[in-house]
Amino acid sequence: MRTALWFLAIFSIAVLSALFAGNNDAGFVLLYFALRALSVLFALPKQAKQWRSLQKERALNAHLFNAQSHFMAGRYLRARKAALAALDMDKAMGDVLGSKNSDNRLENAPQLRALAHVMVAQSAHALQDKVVRDEHLNLALEHNNPKASQETREGTQMLAAQWALDDRDAAGALRWLNVLSQGAARRTAALRLKLKASQLDHFNAHSLSVALETTRLLAKHRAFSNTASESLLRSLVTRMLSDAHDVAQLQTVWRGLDADERKQADIAIHAASCLAKLDGDAQQIRTWLLPAWDKMVAGAPELTATSQVILVQTMQATLTAMDDNWFAKIEQAQINNPRDARLQYLAGMACKARKLWGKAQQLLQLAAPRLTSSENQSLQHQAWIALAELAEQRGELDIAAQTWKKAALLG
Repeated sequence: MRTALWFLAIFSIAVLSALFAGNNDAGFVLLYFALRALSVLFALPKQAKQWRSLQKERALNAHLFNAQSHFMAGRYLRARKAALAALDMDKAMGDVLGSKNSDNRLENAPQLRALAHVMVAQSAHALQDKVVRDEHLNLALEHNNPKASQETREGTQMLAAQWALDDRDAAGALRWLNVLSQGAARRTAALRLKLKASQLDHFNAHSLSVALETTRLLAKHRAFSNTASESLLRSLVTRMLSDAHDVAQLQTVWRGLDADERKQADIAIHAASCLAKLDGDAQQIRTWLLPAWDKMVAGAPELTATSQVILVQTMQATLTAMDDNWFAKIEQAQINNPRDARLQYLAGMACKARKLWGKAQQLLQLAAPRLTSSENQSLQHQAWIALAELAEQRGELDIAAQTWKKAALLG
């Protein structure tokens, strides 16, 4: 019934308007402008309210901009004061930013409030005021308004992780990073923080594994240069291999490496050296050494003199259980590289292990005087000892005494 009456009233107004305006154009125009004037007049309070809200929002943003500018300039007290002024304005506005009145509510109100709290917390952290920092950090995170930016929340959590690192609190930093969403946790900034936390944790068994995986992801994201990422990966892997307490643990670490990592000469040499120190299987030691051995024989520049010495010493530890195939490899490598004193030394020690006394003496006599560099000193020492033993075996005691003296000078 009410609907019918509304339609009847509208129809009546339409008929009267048509009758009145049909022969009175001036009256119609006057009525139109009068209605427009009334509409504008009734809209003035709403527009005034919107204007006041806009002015307050601009003032609030100005305080936040000032806080950011002061913080960037290192004026932390002024930055905190400006951010607190923004929060005070929010409160003085009668909670305009969070008002249920749709005419006053700002769409980004929770985000603005969170940013103001973050700025206060940042300034307090720079001023070593942990109480104020933690208070405003919690205030920035406590809101669950769906209109608050997720990026703002995640950024605040990353800042909290960074502050924990500044406080030398690795566990606290990892706790903040663990609450990040899966996508945020894989961002370069979060991965860098995770790596720093692992480094701060003095690289225990778990943190080493976390650091290695994090470094791999950072290298994949090209967060480091190729040289830097390779160096960092190599140092982490080397540390993990060195921390292995038995053969089984060492093999577990080795199997956990990528194929490309196992092919790196320095990593392979270090792994084989660790296995030799743990009295591991000689054949497995040589298998791990094979990629590095091939590079050494080929004269690859990536192998430093120190790495080559470690390779030779590790290979020497397997000579007593060496098969004919590997003996032939060593012999052929020495023939192909007659100027390489390290290969001559290794071939001589291999011949000595096989009781080829004459050939061993010949090769060691060629190698010993040439192993004079600081990197080769340990090899030269062992070469003189081997030559002294061979001289004693032949009954040449004078030569043996002289050779023992040379060895003693190096020992």
